[in-house]
Amino acid sequence: METAIERVLLTEEEIKKRIKEIAYEIKKDFPKGDIILIGVLKGSVMFVADLMRALDFNVTMDFMAVSSYGNSSETSGIVRILKDLDFDIEGKDVIIVEDIIDTGTTLKYLYEYLKARNPKTLKICCLLDKPERRKVNIEADYVGFKIPDAFVVGYGLDYAEKFRNLPYVGILKEDIYKK
Repeated sequence: METAIERVLLTEEEIKKRIKEIAYEIKKDFPKGDIILIGVLKGSVMFVADLMRALDFNVTMDFMAVSSYGNSSETSGIVRILKDLDFDIEGKDVIIVEDIIDTGTTLKYLYEYLKARNPKTLKICCLLDKPERRKVNIEADYVGFKIPDAFVVGYGLDYAEKFRNLPYVGILKEDIYKK
């Protein structure tokens, strides 16, 4: 698995440190807590878990599964909801937690979909942001790292369901995903 990685982009330590900083930013915005984190499956699982542990107030967690990639490295542009929320978010403070914002197509769709459910607030938190690849106008309220346009894996991010378990974010060798 390690031989598929061109280089480590973000170490485990860098990620942990930045998550604590993001948690501090969220606590400043929501001093009373009682927020709902909505993780976007599957890539955000590690990030949501670590972020939740870094918040020292009441946090509810739910997940949504959406797809626009399948087993490809390029988005299809068609967003499908595979798993919806388990409870109502109307009148609640909600933060969508994403592993990465790339083209923004999926996240923009999800944001509009959830906004229609009338949450009190709806914010976006992403671990990684690739602004160079953006195709739609959407920005995160909380950003872990802005990264270059490279195919990254690890810390929940995958290529064809592989590499999610790496404790760091690495750049995947081009010959792996261009086969």
